[in-house]
Amino acid sequence: MIAKQGENRPLASSIHDLARHLNISIGTVSRALNGRADVNADTRQRVLDAAAKLNYSPNQSGRSLRRGATQSIAFMLQPHPGDQQYGEPFFIPFLTGLQAKLAESGLDLIVVMGAPGDYQQERLRRVVETRRADAVVLAYTRREDERIDYLTRVGFPFATLGRSRSGGKTHPSLDLDFEKAGADAVDRLVARGHRRIAAIRPSLNLNFGYLFLAGYRKALRRHGIEVDPGLIAKGFINEAGGNAVTPQVMRSKDPPTAIIFNNDAMALGGCKALAEMGIKPGHDIAVIVIVETPLCRYFSPALTGFRPSLEPMGRRLAEILLASIPAFAGPDGARIIREVWPLELIARDSD
Repeated sequence: MIAKQGENRPLASSIHDLARHLNISIGTVSRALNGRADVNADTRQRVLDAAAKLNYSPNQSGRSLRRGATQSIAFMLQPHPGDQQYGEPFFIPFLTGLQAKLAESGLDLIVVMGAPGDYQQERLRRVVETRRADAVVLAYTRREDERIDYLTRVGFPFATLGRSRSGGKTHPSLDLDFEKAGADAVDRLVARGHRRIAAIRPSLNLNFGYLFLAGYRKALRRHGIEVDPGLIAKGFINEAGGNAVTPQVMRSKDPPTAIIFNNDAMALGGCKALAEMGIKPGHDIAVIVIVETPLCRYFSPALTGFRPSLEPMGRRLAEILLASIPAFAGPDGARIIREVWPLELIARDSD
């Protein structure tokens, strides 16, 4: 806190001074100044009154953020380690929808790529601290996600493609109903006489893998089938990961008659492993994929799976994000929207 030259009136020279004066967090002050919907009205007014009293003048980057002066939204795309990078069949249509909707508000989409496996924390920090974008969109949310904690703490606008335990329900999000898809896959296989059903999910603490597994377990118990830990495996979210872990479940004492893969890339690698073991998918073993992409229809046999509406999802997440930013929220004001979308079963030959 310093005094303005020529006056006795105090001046808050930084947001840190203002937060210290109010005895509240910097993130709360930032969100209040930006009109975020997750700050209650009393706190927001208290912050605004103190800012006026202390002559607080946000720096140019702060003004740019509220006005949307960069005219861009950053999508943080996280490649995974390995020769085969999972993501293109999923993210290209999603990003097409996201960009189209942002363009309607005069915004550009920039994609920030991280090095495989680094989870982008430092790149995200640079985007925020240098104000290279007006907001960010995160994907591949983890069960506990330090990126969400960081953005919440500093009050930077963001939305997530996926849910997480981090951040509570204070940020906008759009997710797929992996839990229901996992349960529906079990129901379909049990109806076809299967009792030994394996589940293969990604590692790296990705939240959608936990949701899928929760649905899988609940459905097995509902059908009176004991959950066998030996039929659950996890690996990298790519073809190599599926290829590596599929033999583990097949070598169990009582092998499965069906496998549910959490995504298309792991399924393709897993089916190759099955073929190398002399096991024919769709004939000797049933296979279902959670989150299928066009790749699945060209496999032999064509893989049964659950299809997301990727381009509409991209458009909707853009709407959800913009609804949380006062400069773009419209007459209703900023608000937090969180949605979970269903997946559509596409029945093919593999189950």
